[in-house]
This record gives sequence, C-alpha cells and structure tokens, in this order.
Amino acid sequence: MKISAKGRYGIASMVFLARNYEASSPVTIISISEHLGISKIYLEQVFSLLKRSKLVNSIKGSQGGYQLSRRPREITAYEILSSIEISLIEKTGIASEKMEQLNRILARKVFDVLDRNILNTLNTITLEDLLTAWNHEESDENLMYFI
Repeated sequence: MKISAKGRYGIASMVFLARNYEASSPVTIISISEHLGISKIYLEQVFSLLKRSKLVNSIKGSQGGYQLSRRPREITAYEILSSIEISLIEKTGIASEKMEQLNRILARKVFDVLDRNILNTLNTITLEDLLTAWNHEESDENLMYFI
C-alpha cells in the first residue's frame, strides 16, 4: 500500500473541515491552504475528487467553500483515501514464475491477509478519531510544567 501526497493532503484537509464542522460555515480552499501549508491548486484537485465521492459539499458564492457532507464520526479514512487514490490496494505480483503453488500460498497467507487488515484498519479510523487526536496533541503542547 502506498499513499500519495494527494491522499495525505486529502485526509489532512478533511480533518481540518471536521474541526470546523460545528460552526456550520463553509471553509474556503484558501483558508485550508494557509492553515495547512498546502498548495491551493493541489487542494482544488483533491476537493474535486472528494466532491465527486460525495464526502464534501461545495457552497458557491462569496461566503462559499466546502463542508463535510456527513458528521465526522461517519466518515472513515478508507472512504477518503479510496476517493483520492487511483489504486489504494494493488494486487501483489507473483513471487516465482515456476512455483504456482507457492504463489497461491503467499497470496492467501500473507498478501491477502495484509490487504484485509489494512482495509479493516482504515475503515475503523474516523475523522472524529483524527480530530480528537489532533485536539489532544494541541492541548498537550499548550501545557506548562513548573518545577
């Protein structure tokens, strides 16, 4: 499994939108770009894919921008990545040209198991989980320790 920069930017942007979910106001690509340090042009490509997958809604006009289409707890990392990545899980090639039986065993006992576990893991991680972790990290950074 290989996640491209576009996939990483997609997840980061969606967590940023999740942070603003309760405000009910759309977030502009420019705002996301500035806060996350991601190219605006690149984000436009990412949001085009997210919109096509119905993970975000776009609001037009001067007060427009993007909003999550569902609550953060209802959107998984798998949904985000699979909407952006061309091939999230690629089928593994054969290990040996001469050993067909070994290839089947490796596929069944190693590669298929890995693929299932990756998909299961990505399906259990929600935007709410990522947002909670982000908020926790920020609160830890703001603590002052006195000795």
